[in-house]
Amino acid sequence: MSQAAMVEAKQVGKRVKTVEGELTILKDISLTIAQGETVAITGSSGSGKSTLLGILAGLDLPDSGEVVLNGKILTRLDEEGRAAVRAQNIGFIFQSFQLLPGLTALENVLLPLELHGVDNAKTLALQFLDRVGLAQRVQHYPKQLSGGEQQRVAIARAFASRPRILFADEPTGNLDSTTGAKIADLLFDLNRDQGTTLILITHEERLAERCQRRIVLSAGEIV
Repeated sequence: MSQAAMVEAKQVGKRVKTVEGELTILKDISLTIAQGETVAITGSSGSGKSTLLGILAGLDLPDSGEVVLNGKILTRLDEEGRAAVRAQNIGFIFQSFQLLPGLTALENVLLPLELHGVDNAKTLALQFLDRVGLAQRVQHYPKQLSGGEQQRVAIARAFASRPRILFADEPTGNLDSTTGAKIADLLFDLNRDQGTTLILITHEERLAERCQRRIVLSAGEIV
């Protein structure tokens, strides 16, 4: 497995203005995550985990510092440029699912594959829906699925794009323990089989322990 840097943050800072003054969300965060590495970002609520994840993925910009993703300096790109880098490199699993309500489970997984011109997109989408245990639910719409089932559709969608980097915000947070364990297995199978870099926010101790490294945040700083 190559140890080339896949994600780098260099003295990243993020602040927001509130009625009480300026609030520091992240302070001088520096880290390097290697290609194929599995990393858990942990910390209490409000420690800056989700903000850091969004900045590392180019969904948000820091107020100071630099972020490099697979050799591209995200902080020097406009939104269109960052979107192109995300499309080429990144898969996401959000805690809030972010499925399109007017599309079936199959169509939700299929859409990004078709947009990227993937060969055999339908076969691939069906394969990953089967891997997350939804082979019998592919024609159901999100409102017809439980929260756990919606999360599994979102995970299948992320897996199917074969990303170089998978960012996941509480990927097992809405699942029962049995399903959560299966999803965790899938995450690490993807890392092993395809060399995908995994960057996870989690409160699940078992999931964090399976990662090669843990980054703990407290009050916006690495501890």
